[in-house]
Amino acid sequence: MITASVPSWIGPFTGLIPRCFGKLVAAVRREQAADRPRGRPWSLSLEDRVLLVTVYWRTNLTMRQLAPLFGISKSAADRIIDHLGPLLALRQRSRFRRDTVLIVDGTLVPTRDHSVAEQSKNYRYSTAHQVVIDADTRRVVVVGRPVPGNRHDSRGWEESGAKAAVGNTMTIADGGYQGTGLVIPHRRRTGEELPSWKEQHNRAHKQVRARVEHVFARMKSWKILRDCRLKGDGVHHAMLGIARIHNLTLTG
Repeated sequence: MITASVPSWIGPFTGLIPRCFGKLVAAVRREQAADRPRGRPWSLSLEDRVLLVTVYWRTNLTMRQLAPLFGISKSAADRIIDHLGPLLALRQRSRFRRDTVLIVDGTLVPTRDHSVAEQSKNYRYSTAHQVVIDADTRRVVVVGRPVPGNRHDSRGWEESGAKAAVGNTMTIADGGYQGTGLVIPHRRRTGEELPSWKEQHNRAHKQVRARVEHVFARMKSWKILRDCRLKGDGVHHAMLGIARIHNLTLTG
């Protein structure tokens, strides 16, 4: 069995250094401090429960595979994930400095729960997530609620709540957000060439906007975002939790 009391287990199963994992546990403990425990106590310590959830998100093992690693039943592992998932979620920013520049883009997460998903351009049932990062720090600041994967980014931007969370803060996006008021590349009309200064602007825009793609690459190393079996809000909690862990690894 694996346990958080042996630090050498943390890195191989979660990709986190023990210090970052300890900060994550400490944050969850603070958030739980105000809640009075109800019912039977958990069979695992808080550290091991956080380890179980992060291992699940990282490896996407089934409950049948995951539970024996911690010496518990499948139903107990499932209850731990349902309970701790929301507590590990990113606390999203609601206010930004006047000079803050943000970057937004959408990403698809293949999802087994067809009640919250639709077939998308990857031909799989997916949910679409609007992710907003700080262009300077590359930290995730907002993750919109999932919308069906067949939604266009310009529509998902508003329906997911990301637009309301960002407000009037300057936000960079790709050409798929035309008509949203965001900063997008200059468009070339049919039969016309862009002036050199617009081409230069587009190159600079592309270089900056690539930062959100790098964030997606790091987040998608958590295999739960490649084929999510969680139902209902589970995919949203996983996305928020992985965003929080991403921010934690950036700060060390």
